[in-house]
Amino acid sequence: MIHQATKQFRIAAVTPNSFADRLILWQRACGRHSLPWQGTRDPYTIWISEIMLQQTQVSTVIPYYERFMTVFPNVASLAAASLEEVLAMWSGLGYYSRGRNLHRTARILLEQYDGVFPQKALVLQQLPGIGRSTAAAIAAFAFGEYCAILDGNVKRILARYLGVNEYPGEKTAEKYLWELAESLLPVEKDHQTIASYTQALMDLGALVCVRTQPHCQRCPLQADCNAYQSNRTAVLPVPRPRKILPIRETMHLILLDQDRVLLKRRPATGIWGGLWCFPEIAVDQSGVDYCEKNLHMQALKFAELPHLQHMFTHFKLVIRPLLLSVTYQPAHKENSENNTLWLTIEEALQQAIPAPVRKLLLSTRSLLQSCIYE
Repeated sequence: MIHQATKQFRIAAVTPNSFADRLILWQRACGRHSLPWQGTRDPYTIWISEIMLQQTQVSTVIPYYERFMTVFPNVASLAAASLEEVLAMWSGLGYYSRGRNLHRTARILLEQYDGVFPQKALVLQQLPGIGRSTAAAIAAFAFGEYCAILDGNVKRILARYLGVNEYPGEKTAEKYLWELAESLLPVEKDHQTIASYTQALMDLGALVCVRTQPHCQRCPLQADCNAYQSNRTAVLPVPRPRKILPIRETMHLILLDQDRVLLKRRPATGIWGGLWCFPEIAVDQSGVDYCEKNLHMQALKFAELPHLQHMFTHFKLVIRPLLLSVTYQPAHKENSENNTLWLTIEEALQQAIPAPVRKLLLSTRSLLQSCIYE
């Protein structure tokens, strides 16, 4: 619990302009200035990058961002695309609800705002997939709105700098951190200053005040950072309370008919909603029996691939892949009503598929190639 007296002391102990000024000067000298989405006030460009950067590192995002912007350079092109086309471009980036929300928001912007972005963070955060911090980042960079951000990097910076001894994700602590973030905004309210300050927070969290082994000797806030002065950078911010995640197991059937595999589209809701995956059965089911009873095909066990583990927020998924050789009538090879496709492995890799399916396709390709050359 954060006591009111403690809150007032911590906020009063910081001179807002000294905090902001140091960060801005540091960013202009040492921050990042050549990322592909920088140097623009285009809200579409900023929006796409901010959504991709949620829970994903910059080095991972850059090639996805560049491909995505080539195919969907503006709101109109994104809104005109099918969801499947958008998810195919997103494939491998993870957290697929972000891709679905991008598509929904693009269509809302076109239909309700004539393709023009709202300029206020409070309006932006009403759009699908745009939370309070992301809305503030878009509004600050694109329109110069005087507003604070509080993403994971900023939470870590403030928790260390002011010695916040509570887990930042807890509601009371997060509310307090928002108050801090707003109190520390620069005194000057012009577009360039607020954009530089916002970028400075992002850069400091990404380059210096990193999660483990922060580079405190390079930090412009080191002189009065609570965590550094008290030798607590390794323990702040307070980590999320440990929780044992339940384990779920499933079997994925990799059905191989000559050079083609079967993919099925998952339901629109739930994990990997709308993506293409292998047929899935319970681990105590027989893959051969499933094929004969449900898909009306003959199947022979070909190989078992190593198990895969995939982490979700609330559980750990263990996938047991089973490769089966199958044969059946060509007339059944396509069934759009049941959302099934027979594709070569190379074609399958171009679809909107989650990361585990991509790994299994690559493993299958390697296995088949090794069989050919043995």
